[in-house]
Amino acid sequence: MRIISGKFKGKTLQAPKQLPVRPTTDYAKEGLFNIIENSFDMDELSVLDLFCGTGNISFEFASRGAKNITSVDANNHCVRFVKETSNSLELKNLQIIKQDVFRFLQRATQQFDLIFADPPYQLKEVIEIPDLIFKNNWLKTNGWFILEHDKFVNFTSHPNFFQQRKYGNVNFSFFQHL
Repeated sequence: MRIISGKFKGKTLQAPKQLPVRPTTDYAKEGLFNIIENSFDMDELSVLDLFCGTGNISFEFASRGAKNITSVDANNHCVRFVKETSNSLELKNLQIIKQDVFRFLQRATQQFDLIFADPPYQLKEVIEIPDLIFKNNWLKTNGWFILEHDKFVNFTSHPNFFQQRKYGNVNFSFFQHL
């Protein structure tokens, strides 16, 4: 896993091989962050990274200067890796929470400018995630929710959907208050 841009540009982070993850490809991550940086002031962003896994997306946000990042994952090994990496990079703006994402989303304790979720592609409940975000008021006004998923899931009929981008086998659906 490589950090593409920002303070830690080019830094390679070696995640343990036994982690149950599928990190977002560099190609897809570069395209995603081009869209985000053209739409938001990065140093003002509060970010929620759901199903954070290796922290690939969280570390990219931190490297690019996001104001604060909250990363959520239920796997002990993933949480440990993200905490250790965050400590080694001396990140003060990243908080990691070990909890099941669906349980975490039941009640908003704060709002975010940008929420990113990269659940396992085979997760059946993936279609419920946008509704949980909006029903429980996790997004700030003008905030975005971005969901990474495979090509077999289609969110274009969701009332908060506004665009989809494809990068190889990676699909990003974008949602906001409409």
